[in-house]
Amino acid sequence: MVTRAPLVALAVLVAALAVLSPTPAPPAAAAVYPDTTGEPVAFGGAGSYGSVAGVPLDAPVVAMATTSDGQGYWLAAADGGVFTFGDAGFYGSMGGKGLNAQVVAMAPAAGGKGYWLAAADGGVFSFGDARSSGSMGGKTLNGPVVGMAADPATGGYWLVGADGGVFSFNTPFYGSMGGKALNRPVVGMAATPGGKGYWLVGADGGVFSFGDAAFYGSMGSQALTNPIIALTPTPSGDGYWLLPTVPGYAEPWLLGRVWTGSPPPPGWWP
Repeated sequence: MVTRAPLVALAVLVAALAVLSPTPAPPAAAAVYPDTTGEPVAFGGAGSYGSVAGVPLDAPVVAMATTSDGQGYWLAAADGGVFTFGDAGFYGSMGGKGLNAQVVAMAPAAGGKGYWLAAADGGVFSFGDARSSGSMGGKTLNGPVVGMAADPATGGYWLVGADGGVFSFNTPFYGSMGGKALNRPVVGMAATPGGKGYWLVGADGGVFSFGDAAFYGSMGSQALTNPIIALTPTPSGDGYWLLPTVPGYAEPWLLGRVWTGSPPPPGWWP
């Protein structure tokens, strides 16, 4: 029996923090948080354009990507289903098709007229004007793919595995943590605004910078009650947010710039 599924990936929803505002703004002015009904909760200049709250889903939502103008977004489910809101166009999905592994990440094409889906086995699925540049599907991985980032300069993309390995497709390779000792698995990645580097983030809050991605600090040396699940950079790339998963509350830490925002209002998470 199909039941309503909550949003289970704060990691991808927090990616809207930096892009849903038309102009750069303090964290509190452009923030989107999920609640357990599947509704993106928007603050300040971040717009809410709809959700799958109350819609029976075959699989939980695990990824989100925003359009280039911030006036819409896509949600992707673990079974490859794609849901569009605002000015986000529908260009196809993997819903209802056989997958070797569940979808874990999503990235928009630079022009906003397409997107990629990435699966845990390294498979990549391209839609619209998002060009396919290859994948790790069918190849041996030391850890499952956990994140994806698009290169706005080349139209290519990177995949990152839980072991810190980075795979580049039609885009430069700037380094990785593959083969190196990690305290906790890598859980995500983000590209710099110009696509000349990227950050990796571990579940313990450790941050690893490559290319022109500056290191502004991490939570790696801090005792965390709950693991980190996301890193997203500020629009200018002069800092980044780390988001922990907290059963009753979530507050991002801003590193690189001074945290000037306010936490979400009481009751945003039931």
